Amino acid sequence: MPRPEHHRINHVGWLRAAVLGANDGIISTASLVVGIAATGATRSAVLVAGVAALVAGAMSMAAGEYVSVRSQADTEAADLLLELQAIKHNRADELEELAEIYQTRGLQPELAREVARQLMAHDALGAHARDELGITDQLAARPVQAALASAATFSAGALIPLLIALLAPPTVTGVAVTAGALVALTGLGALAARIGGAPVVSGAIRVTLWGAGAMGLTALVGKLFGATI
Repeated sequence: MPRPEHHRINHVGWLRAAVLGANDGIISTASLVVGIAATGATRSAVLVAGVAALVAGAMSMAAGEYVSVRSQADTEAADLLLELQAIKHNRADELEELAEIYQTRGLQPELAREVARQLMAHDALGAHARDELGITDQLAARPVQAALASAATFSAGALIPLLIALLAPPTVTGVAVTAGALVALTGLGALAARIGGAPVVSGAIRVTLWGAGAMGLTALVGKLFGATI
């Protein structure tokens, strides 16, 4: 028996949501904590702002991801219904349409028509969904799953700068949070790249540089506004 292949494309749905959530949780919460700390605020004020950022960010990520993926799911459902009606009322035309798709992929006309006939006899809607619309089980929209994954990973990422701010001495809160967040971002970028089969070093650097830029800009804003308010 041939060994089954484990393709990374099967991870793309949850991996995208998880990486986006954790990355946003680390960067946005760390940036806010660093910015508030740069104003000279007390530790309690920094922590309250960080907790508020965690809760608001997690809910925002969940809502945004759900609405976005729900829209995709609605579009897929509408297309599948349209295709189902076409198969029901114009089955011969749909068979020819499917055969033409297989011809463009390299099959001879007779073989393409036979493949289309057999696939439609087995699962007509599934064949058209996969080969005409590009809708597969692996890539199908799952809004609830995406929303929960984004909220959970955002919260997990946001906890890192919050815990550092809680444990670090007040005089070095900004520096400690920045350093810890950059280390976490480097690890996240490397992990995501490894799971996705991309170069680990470039993946880690890409995420870390964006995080450093966000925290640096927020710290600058905190310094400027903290000195004038």
